[in-house]
Amino acid sequence: MIVPGVLFRLDPDVEDVPIVYSVPHSGTDYPDDFNVAVPLSALRQAEDAHVDQLVADAAKAGIVTLVALFPRAYIDVDRCIDDIDPELLAPPWLGPLRPGPKSDLGIGLIRRLVTPGLAIYDRKLTVTEVQARIDGYYRPFRNALQTLIDGRRQRFGRIWHVDWHAMKSVGNTATPDGASRRPDVVIGTLDGRSCSPTLADFVVETLRSLNLSVAINDPYAGADILETYADPPGGVECLQIELNRTLYMDEATLEKHTGFEELRMALATFSRRLAIAAKSVSEA
Repeated sequence: MIVPGVLFRLDPDVEDVPIVYSVPHSGTDYPDDFNVAVPLSALRQAEDAHVDQLVADAAKAGIVTLVALFPRAYIDVDRCIDDIDPELLAPPWLGPLRPGPKSDLGIGLIRRLVTPGLAIYDRKLTVTEVQARIDGYYRPFRNALQTLIDGRRQRFGRIWHVDWHAMKSVGNTATPDGASRRPDVVIGTLDGRSCSPTLADFVVETLRSLNLSVAINDPYAGADILETYADPPGGVECLQIELNRTLYMDEATLEKHTGFEELRMALATFSRRLAIAAKSVSEA
């Protein structure tokens, strides 16, 4: 299934399992009405480049994957729908806004900054164009993800949802860890609220068995996608996985290097093992 410029759903090649993958930030289809004040090369630094390709083998393990095709800098589907910086808007928004810490940092629903100090726009955004992004991009992706999660929960009783991201190898002033060097992978569980310790431990141990260094909830514990869809008592366990970009690409150019294939194969193994575990849980 594909909605041009908006989303792509990669369905399983084999009998499906109670797992949903989502990739919200790897999109590269830049809409014509973006009208930004920075070059594309700078804007692309906000992408979680190539993550959709890194996890594409999940289909061979029976896992469905939902991918956003538009860039997160255009609208970020991992933010609350009203987390909008009012300083970006002209004229005033018609309804209530709840700009939070992400908007304060310039990375809310509509990003103000690519990186600290680098503004995306030299203009105010009209309410009409922001609403068009919400209606044409944000809602379709969120609705598709809700449909996938609800359908598999109804079918299997319980499901696991993994939200895939990529992180810079070193933090900056907009991140909780400052200028610290990061591990290969960071697992986010909303500090234990979005999934069981059993699932979190299994994911960590499996990734470590693939020779990847792993941290938990530091510096990323998850964002609005996990807050919205995680419901462990109701049968939906969610976690976020952040991959260190230097594992597979040049951070400056976004070009893949020789580590890409190695990481892709490692994540294919991870998906197979996760699928086996999920199927055994659903059949118990």
